[in-house]
Amino acid sequence: MNDTIIELVDLTKMYESFTAVDHLNLTIRKGEIFGLLGPNGAGKSTTILMMLGLTDPTFGSVHVCGINSTSNPVEVKRRVGYLPEDVGFYDNRSGFENLMYTARLNSIPEKEAAERAEQLLIKVGLADALKKKTGKYSRGMRQRLGLADVLIKNPEVIILDEPTSGVDPKGVREFLELIVELSRDEGLTVLFASHNLHQVQQVCDRVGIFVNGRLLGEGNIHTLAQQLFKNHPYVVEAGFAKNTSDEKAFNYTVDWLKNVLQPIEGIKTISLNNDVFQIESSRDATADIAKAIIESGVTMNYLNKKEYGLDEIYYQYFEGGENHG
Repeated sequence: MNDTIIELVDLTKMYESFTAVDHLNLTIRKGEIFGLLGPNGAGKSTTILMMLGLTDPTFGSVHVCGINSTSNPVEVKRRVGYLPEDVGFYDNRSGFENLMYTARLNSIPEKEAAERAEQLLIKVGLADALKKKTGKYSRGMRQRLGLADVLIKNPEVIILDEPTSGVDPKGVREFLELIVELSRDEGLTVLFASHNLHQVQQVCDRVGIFVNGRLLGEGNIHTLAQQLFKNHPYVVEAGFAKNTSDEKAFNYTVDWLKNVLQPIEGIKTISLNNDVFQIESSRDATADIAKAIIESGVTMNYLNKKEYGLDEIYYQYFEGGENHG
């Protein structure tokens, strides 16, 4: 059974000589929370506009819920809820009245709309502000109301574009918890576009790294790290106990460890920094390294294989660690 709900094939958007989105291929499955992670200006919002049929691709195709967004944007909008970075509401109306207005625009019967609006305001934590004018809402409250607003029409997909921008840390945490709860309880597919790697890491099942209009890699954190760092050496860190009764305790040198590990295939470099050895190899030699050290008779404090996470990914790809143009 095909559970694909968003499919982008060679999706490209050009403005004269500038390429905002460059041959984007991406598949998002039903019920997952997918994080589109990239710096400001990467092309995330342009991609979302093409998904919603609000701008046409230069070439390539985009299907949401099996519908071509370019040729049938109205049907896509019926099935998709969109929460932009800045949500607009009628400030002189209450949260409840704003939701009812959206419900009427979507032809939802009045009684059903009123019941659903009240339920959603409770779900997003705005029960006490149901009758409060939205002009007096805080930034975090407006984003919560925005989430209720996109849910009023029972969408199959919700797209969140930098939804936590300007929200205080407590509000961010509560908002992210709400996203996960909604996705799990109601089977919603969520596309979460953000430049904040830690927020993406907290809530997303899979992540796509998006820089300069190009998708550099996608998957869960482990898979993503393997893709993006496939040409980097494996790194193992080792530390040894210093026992004054052990003569070898004072001879933990790079040359000593090179001699111990000399039979192991693939060892590239060994360095020592603050009593911690870093062993780089062209393959995962962790088990062989551990065996050789133990057989040498010394006491090992720890042996740790370095795993690349979103911090390293962010530094390398967003802050210019390497040129990826």
